Amino acid sequence: MHPQFEPSALQQAQKLAKGIAASPGAAAGRVVFTSDDAVEWAKRGERVILVRRMTSPDDIEGMNAAKGILTSEGGRTSHAAVVARSMGKTCVVGCRDIVIDYERKQFTVNGMVVREGDYISIDGTNGVVYLGDIPVVPSEIIRVITGEMKPEESELYRYYAEFMSWVDERRKLGVQANADKPEEAKLARLLGAEGIGLARTEHMFFAPERLPHFQRLILADDPKEREEAIAKILPFQREDFYGLLKEMDGLPVIIRLLDPPLHEFLPHTQEQARELAEKLGKPFEEVWAKSLRLHEHNPMLGHRGCRLGITFPEIYRMQVRAIMEAACQLKKEGYNPKPKIEIPLVGHANELLLTRKDAEEVAEQVIAEQGIRVDYLIGTMIEIPRACVTADQIAKFADFFSFGTNDLTQTTFGFSRDDVEGKFMAHYLEEIPGKEGTPILKASPFEVLDREGVGELMKICVQKARSVKPDLEIGICGEHGGEPTSVWFCHEIGLNYVSCSAFRVPVARLAAAQAAVREQKEAERKAARRRKVLVEVRD
Repeated sequence: MHPQFEPSALQQAQKLAKGIAASPGAAAGRVVFTSDDAVEWAKRGERVILVRRMTSPDDIEGMNAAKGILTSEGGRTSHAAVVARSMGKTCVVGCRDIVIDYERKQFTVNGMVVREGDYISIDGTNGVVYLGDIPVVPSEIIRVITGEMKPEESELYRYYAEFMSWVDERRKLGVQANADKPEEAKLARLLGAEGIGLARTEHMFFAPERLPHFQRLILADDPKEREEAIAKILPFQREDFYGLLKEMDGLPVIIRLLDPPLHEFLPHTQEQARELAEKLGKPFEEVWAKSLRLHEHNPMLGHRGCRLGITFPEIYRMQVRAIMEAACQLKKEGYNPKPKIEIPLVGHANELLLTRKDAEEVAEQVIAEQGIRVDYLIGTMIEIPRACVTADQIAKFADFFSFGTNDLTQTTFGFSRDDVEGKFMAHYLEEIPGKEGTPILKASPFEVLDREGVGELMKICVQKARSVKPDLEIGICGEHGGEPTSVWFCHEIGLNYVSCSAFRVPVARLAAAQAAVREQKEAERKAARRRKVLVEVRD
């Protein structure tokens, strides 16, 4: 499914280091250290590998421009890993052997210096980093799916298509995709996705023509200034949602309203604050003071998710308006949009009650203005333990639930998904000295769903929610949605669908079919045992 290195050239390649395989495939290009440089070099026709200690949402444009991403920190559920998988970009993270020097624009590894512009090659399937420009062979399957090759030209594709037809005959679990852009949605649909289970909106604000308006909105104290900023952002968001809903015509699209803390969109240094102040025509002191005030010491537990929708209702109202205006426009054009508005990080039923009321008010207002009705649903992402154990209360105000298992795992374990991989997770996976075969954990809970803890919370949530609404649709949109044993668990507890990165959709489809076969085989074994007992009783 992914590009690979040309085998004979790979045998001659020099290995530099090894990290964590985060997003499969092979990529080669020139080293750059900033997102801006990645964009500029790519515009000149250069293939680039973006090298960072860690990425953040404001690196999104550079990640999109790069052929691959390499980070010295982070794990398989770090920002770089999750975003790279959603983009289908090759990515290696947590490569702690490399020491990055941003000022000199170079990194060192085992005494060797690799400078900006030097070629490196990265293998996201096994985590190896190589020196030099290794030729890459594209995937025949993807070339056929995207129309670059004809099916009759690829025997491999014909085998794949036949096999996947068997898969879809057997599975019961739906498979959707996590996609933020129309091109990602298009690829996901070609790979068999039956809708979008998660469209993140935070990445949509970082484009250069949008970010200043959003920053003005955050920094504004005057309601009029906020309204002016919203008026600038609304058309961009409407365009974003129009593209996603159009590509998924007739299929559901879950759009998550803004989730991350606001400080991620503001300056991190005084120099950046001065530049923004000059751009917005505001005093430096005011911009820097508000940036510091909004800074989150523990963002996972801070001012984010639905808490933003309650304290900055203008943001959520603008996003809902953009979703519904895009959907109404498509309906008028003859399409069949199916928007599903998702309110993140709800932990208390009253949070959903308040934000849902706002969303419904805006949605109905747009429908009245446009003179055309578009059906829509409003639900929430379940990612807080409290939401699981009070699911019967929350379900009263939700049309659907979607488990965000990345954050649910964080809040259940008290682990940071960005930090544990490089600091102590390796020790947890090793055998305890003197107690052979007993590691603390058999697998990272960010890679394989923790059935005993996180899974039990999910079971409680499903049972309680459906005690109130028996037909409530419940899915999963965390990275576990593409991991086979985790997909089996989702089938076992009665979820309606799993959602994962586009390139993992075929894997999820296969795992869903395996889950159905396993269930059938177990039912047959139980039936055989019952028959045997009846025969013995009769005899």
